[in-house]
Amino acid sequence: MKFKVVAGLVLLVLAVGVGWWLVGGPERGQVGSVSTNFRWLGPNDSIAVDGFDDPKIDGVACHISRPERGGVGGAIGTAEDPSDVAIACRQIGPIAFREPIRDGERVFDERRSLVFKSLQVVRFFDPKRNVLVYVAYSDRVLTGSPKNSLSTVPLMSWDGVAAGRPK
Repeated sequence: MKFKVVAGLVLLVLAVGVGWWLVGGPERGQVGSVSTNFRWLGPNDSIAVDGFDDPKIDGVACHISRPERGGVGGAIGTAEDPSDVAIACRQIGPIAFREPIRDGERVFDERRSLVFKSLQVVRFFDPKRNVLVYVAYSDRVLTGSPKNSLSTVPLMSWDGVAAGRPK
């Protein structure tokens, strides 16, 4: 009886993980990638660079770079990618808040293994310095990684248009 319960839970976790993987996170575009390690079988290891806009704030764009494992495991999606990540966010136009924001709100996520690991970017607002703060990190179902990267965007006017303030 215990085996059936455990097997059912494992199948449920796998189904949720595969569904999340297929649906994906917020819209983004791959800017490019660079090969870092030759593999005889499957694709090479690489560093991928993606760009995305803040989903609730006009005028802010971020770019992240992260390693991707190649080889056979990377090709079929079973290799776990390392936790390393770098992020840079910048003002690219007038800043306007489309809807209220919350500190620690997720603005980007991506799976880094078949089920258990993800890369996330969360946003904070520092009212004393009038700055948006973006933190990129990896986490797992049970344990995370202390590896992280940080980028800030000061709220400034753009071509004479004053920057909005969080609601």
